[in-house]
Amino acid sequence: MLIINITVAIIAGILLAVIAGVLAFKYGYSYRIKVAEMKIGSAEEEAKRVIESAKKDAAKAAENAKKEKLLEAKEEIHKGRTELDREIKERRNEIQRQERRIQQKEDTIDKKAQNLEEKEEVLQQKIAKLEETRLEIEQVKKLQMSQLEKVAELSAEEAKKLIMAQVESDSRHEAAMLVKVIEDQAKEEAETKARNIITGAIQRCAADHVAETTVSVVNLPNDEMKGRIIGREGRNIRTIETLTGIDLIIDDTPEAVILSGFDPVRREIARLSLEKLITDGRIHPGRIEETVEKSRKEVEQIIKQEGEQATFDTGVHGLHPELIRLIGKLRYRTSYGQNVLKHSIEVSHLAGLMAAELGADVALAKRAGLLHDIGKAIDHDVEGSHVTIGADVAKKFKENERVVHAIMAHHGDVEPNSIEACLIQAADAISAARPAARRENLESYIKRLENLEGIANSFDGVDRSYAIQAGREIRIVVKPEKVKDNETILLAKDIVKKIEAEMEYPGQIKVNVIRETRAVDYAK
Repeated sequence: MLIINITVAIIAGILLAVIAGVLAFKYGYSYRIKVAEMKIGSAEEEAKRVIESAKKDAAKAAENAKKEKLLEAKEEIHKGRTELDREIKERRNEIQRQERRIQQKEDTIDKKAQNLEEKEEVLQQKIAKLEETRLEIEQVKKLQMSQLEKVAELSAEEAKKLIMAQVESDSRHEAAMLVKVIEDQAKEEAETKARNIITGAIQRCAADHVAETTVSVVNLPNDEMKGRIIGREGRNIRTIETLTGIDLIIDDTPEAVILSGFDPVRREIARLSLEKLITDGRIHPGRIEETVEKSRKEVEQIIKQEGEQATFDTGVHGLHPELIRLIGKLRYRTSYGQNVLKHSIEVSHLAGLMAAELGADVALAKRAGLLHDIGKAIDHDVEGSHVTIGADVAKKFKENERVVHAIMAHHGDVEPNSIEACLIQAADAISAARPAARRENLESYIKRLENLEGIANSFDGVDRSYAIQAGREIRIVVKPEKVKDNETILLAKDIVKKIEAEMEYPGQIKVNVIRETRAVDYAK
């Protein structure tokens, strides 16, 4: 029982302790809440107080800043107004100065205008007096002229013509003397040098002096071969002519067949084909066709090789393949009996040598020399002169403009504007004019000599003329009573100009004017 009482007492004590603890915690918690609420309320009041204070300070600071800005704005306005007043004052002063200056200039101009008016009046008076004086002089001049005409027994127009004739005669005499002096001075220096350059170039070139011709005759082993070439009912000869475009002339000429055609390449193909057929002995249309095709390929290969060899010999590189082929075609082209390919190579060498002596462009001169007659390779197929054709071909294959110009100028179709173009002219003339280089038929040769003498005889004062040295020189004898010594120079130049304008000729022609005075008397 005691134990139970003790236990109950203990439990009661514990419960009381727990209840007391709970009550203490509750009162403590309530106290803390009240203390916290009091602190929060104090903090809120403090915050409100701080906010109110901050608002008052901010308003006060804003007011102060506003006042400062207003003061600064007023100062800027005052400063700007002062600066504007000063600038306006300066502008006003400057305008006043300009007005004074303009006023002074106007006063000066008015004074000058007044002076000019006064001078104009004086000049008008002087002009009137001068006009009166001129009229008086004119009257005196007319009176003197009439008196002079009576004394001289010549009219004014006749006297004027007489004076002009005398002046013209004196001027021609002085001009002739001056021309002679200049020519003598130029000849002393230029002739020797030019002769040395040209002679040296010819010697160093060392080209053959034999003119080649295109072969147009095929020799036969016997006359029986003519029948085989003709074939049954002429089928063989028709086949050859159709395939080659060349006419075969089979006449009474023993052991020979003549090939006739304007195209030298086709003529060469026909010649090679006919020689192969004669050597083979089998002549029929099928064999002819095969042989002609083989000969055509062979000729094309020869043309290519000849073109490449020409460029190698002359040292001209970088040519278009088609230009090289056209150069090779010149192997079968002749001009007055001279092989055009060898002529072009020779012109290239001569032009290059002379260019080296004169300090000109050697490569350009040699290139233009090799291409100068390129138009002759196709002038059978294209309309126009070989000069124009050659220039067009060079342009087509993008050749240098100076090379194209040299081609155009080598026969004088256009005026040469470079030293290389002049050298091509000279080299072409040298190659064509040297002995045995070319041949021309008798009729054209005689016609050229007749034209040369006719031009010389057409000038007043010429007694007679003689074309000598195969037309390379013409000697003109003048009438001494009509042509004076100093006029022979001008006469020679006039004849040269007319020859150059009216004639075509290779090389150059020397015009030699001769005047002699003969005294004749008789002993009785």
